[in-house]
Amino acid sequence: MVRAVPNTVNPHARTGVRIVVAGDQGTGKSSLISTASTENFRPNVAPVLPPTTLAVDLYPDRVPITIIDTSSRVADSNRVAEELQRADTVVLTYACDRPETLENLSTVWLPHLRNLEVNVPVIVVGCKLDLRDENQQVSLEQVMSPIMQQFREIETCIECSASRLIQVPEVFYYAQKAVLHPTAPLFDQETQTLKPRCVRALKRIFILCDSDGDGALSDAELNDFQVRCFNAPLQPAEIVGVKKVVQDKLSEGVNERGLTLTGFLFLHALFIEKGRLETTWTVLRKFGYNDEIKLADDAVPPLKRTPDQSVELTHEAIDFLKTTFESFDADLDGMLRPRELEELFSTAPESPWIGNLYEDAVERNAFGGLSLDAFLSEWALMTLLNPSFSLENLIYIGFPGEPLSAVRVTRKRRVDRKKQHSERNVLQCFVFGPRKSGKSAILNSFIGRPYSEAYNPTNEDRYAVNVVDISRENRKYLVLKEIPEGEVARLVADKESLASCDIAVFVHDRSDESSWRVSYDLLVQIAGHGENTGYEVPCLIVAAKDDLDPFALAIQESTRVSQDMGVEAPIPISVKLGDFNSLFRRIVTAAEHPHLSIPETEAGKTRKQINKILSRSLLCVSVGTAVAVVGIGAYRIYAARKSASG
Repeated sequence: MVRAVPNTVNPHARTGVRIVVAGDQGTGKSSLISTASTENFRPNVAPVLPPTTLAVDLYPDRVPITIIDTSSRVADSNRVAEELQRADTVVLTYACDRPETLENLSTVWLPHLRNLEVNVPVIVVGCKLDLRDENQQVSLEQVMSPIMQQFREIETCIECSASRLIQVPEVFYYAQKAVLHPTAPLFDQETQTLKPRCVRALKRIFILCDSDGDGALSDAELNDFQVRCFNAPLQPAEIVGVKKVVQDKLSEGVNERGLTLTGFLFLHALFIEKGRLETTWTVLRKFGYNDEIKLADDAVPPLKRTPDQSVELTHEAIDFLKTTFESFDADLDGMLRPRELEELFSTAPESPWIGNLYEDAVERNAFGGLSLDAFLSEWALMTLLNPSFSLENLIYIGFPGEPLSAVRVTRKRRVDRKKQHSERNVLQCFVFGPRKSGKSAILNSFIGRPYSEAYNPTNEDRYAVNVVDISRENRKYLVLKEIPEGEVARLVADKESLASCDIAVFVHDRSDESSWRVSYDLLVQIAGHGENTGYEVPCLIVAAKDDLDPFALAIQESTRVSQDMGVEAPIPISVKLGDFNSLFRRIVTAAEHPHLSIPETEAGKTRKQINKILSRSLLCVSVGTAVAVVGIGAYRIYAARKSASG
């Protein structure tokens, strides 16, 4: 971390950098490119040069550079726009002897890049430095500071002279560096501080290198870090020097055990301020980070599974999460408060549970805290919905094993039905029903929220997850997914929409006949969809609002339908009275035995009858054919014997 070490090609490096040079006519674009490629100035160059490639060994990163010259003619503006949109970085030129070309950068070119949505680093280059009026000597910083304040995409400003060979190679060095070692993801120029995601990544790296977990990097740990990142050890005097630099500026950056996290972060901020971004980027990339300061795609192994397979955490991962929960429960109250949860995820790019999908899915106490069951339920939900994202976050918070040892792919649901038992620990239940039938109230009660008379329509998929104890040895994570009535048509349009469903529940208001009718129609739709796609799921009928006067005809019809379709009798519940009739345990039990409670529609029954008739017909044809074949064979034997005797 003390001395710059020649860069080595890293696995996440680009295969090339495309630099597009643009600017007003006559600002020296073509001469700049020609001089950079030949290391000689030629007074007469073409108005627009063809794509130019610089020698790979020109700069330390050894990444090929292609420079694209652009026309300044209005007629070529569309072509120029296309090139700018394909750029990895843009070099904007102005002429040092023509102030109006500098003004055009902020009034024309930089706004034009924003209109084109060209979100790449910009290098501003003052060409023809040798022609500047000696009476107009103004510092580059003084001139460019206001423009850089307005346009944060400007990475570097530099002046050069192609004819005098002044700072021409530096132009494209800075352009390449802006792509390979960008400032924006690491550092906030306005506040002069490391950006949050950079801090979180460096904190994770620090913890990984703090082998003894004492909160400081000892001399040996610091040397191991240097060797790992830069392939070269630190000399004892260099280690002393590093710590002295930190201690002189930041007393808490070093303690008796070594370099603290605060000191580690300070060093990286110092490198960046001094323009040595490649140091921090080398460290990040050695630990698997990409340009967005997230783990690169190859750090998270792909998971292969069919649509009717799900992904769950293994016992190894759950044990790790339990230990992690205990270590971050600072006040030992058996809950993770929001502050403690934020600290737990402080080595991830951001907390993965931000947003309604996860924030509203589990039971929380009055202070927003999570119990161990709620914490593990949140992980179960994330692993079910986005297993790669779950794996990624396990790595961020320090899961010590191989990533794939943290998860398992479950058996196919079709196999579960054949074996008449599901071995899954996480079961997903789709909750259907018309508006105001009580779906949301069921989800709310499942995660410990009080009953409310207020009606808040659900317009998008919503989840609730909790632990259901079937017995002392049998604990399942049940995920309830509320399906808004308006989303059912979209769901049945997808052939594989039921593949992820372990069980479906159909809720109706038992005091309202129309509510039952809609719920019944939904049941027929979903059952028919399952029959047609091969993703049949067990179903339960829930008669909600049992505290209200029932509509007798709805009760009779729902009972008859359950008998006709071969599912369990409707389950009466009252969320208002807290009477759930063991609903959640019954859901889990039905999901564990997926061959039961699968409804049959009239169309499905008819199809089965037709298939039986066809099977019998084919059997008769097969038997008849066999008899005929035997008869022919017997006749041939008889004829042969008769011929022989004759």
